[in-house]
Amino acid sequence: MVQAITVRELYVSYFGNEVVSDVSFSIEKGSMVGIIGPNGAGKSTLIKAMLGLIPKDKGDIRFYGKETNEVRKQIAYVPQRSQIDWTFPITVMDTVLIGTYPSVGLFKFPKKKEKAWALECLKKVGLEGFRDRQIGELSGGQQQRVFLARALAQKPELLLLDEPFVGIDVASEETIIHILKELQMQDKTIVVVHHDLSKANTYFDQLILLNKELIKFGAVEEVLNREVMSKAYAHQLQFLEKAEVTA
Repeated sequence: MVQAITVRELYVSYFGNEVVSDVSFSIEKGSMVGIIGPNGAGKSTLIKAMLGLIPKDKGDIRFYGKETNEVRKQIAYVPQRSQIDWTFPITVMDTVLIGTYPSVGLFKFPKKKEKAWALECLKKVGLEGFRDRQIGELSGGQQQRVFLARALAQKPELLLLDEPFVGIDVASEETIIHILKELQMQDKTIVVVHHDLSKANTYFDQLILLNKELIKFGAVEEVLNREVMSKAYAHQLQFLEKAEVTA
């Protein structure tokens, strides 16, 4: 199988405090992988370090055997909603058009073809009727769908999403997971930082259980195991009660 993502001995720290410690794993092309773990486990830090958005202390990160910068156009990233300035004066359509920039080229503007594709991506997430709205006027679920449309506009081979289901409505969550499943069927590779353990077994093929260090990476049923999960959630037993874990 083709390895889409390979992380080896990754260490990341903030102000001298180690947040990700000696993490290694490989993700096969066409996989749908969830990153789970308690608050402060380093989940978002891991995904940002993989993308080169924050510096790593040491470690090796490869996408299809290449360094991140060599394949950046093939990678789409959907950040946490809390990291986005929703007051910025940009329309829904212009937000999605940003996803076409890597293929348009430096100092060039999207033309008719790119605009038609951006509209198609908006239709995919059910928001073509909101194209002229300012993004801050949308609900949380609609905003998340717009950023997924922006990612789709990039025509990526890999998608990395950071907590895409936080604070959104059920309909939007269902729309997003349906699109992600469709992309997986097209052999795209998807990695999602995820918080709701009760849905992990239906959303993902594999899970990365993180608590600063890698606790377990494997099939969902291997990770959602009470003995394994307790290593990450030792002081948060209520999470184990809510999650569908085995004895």
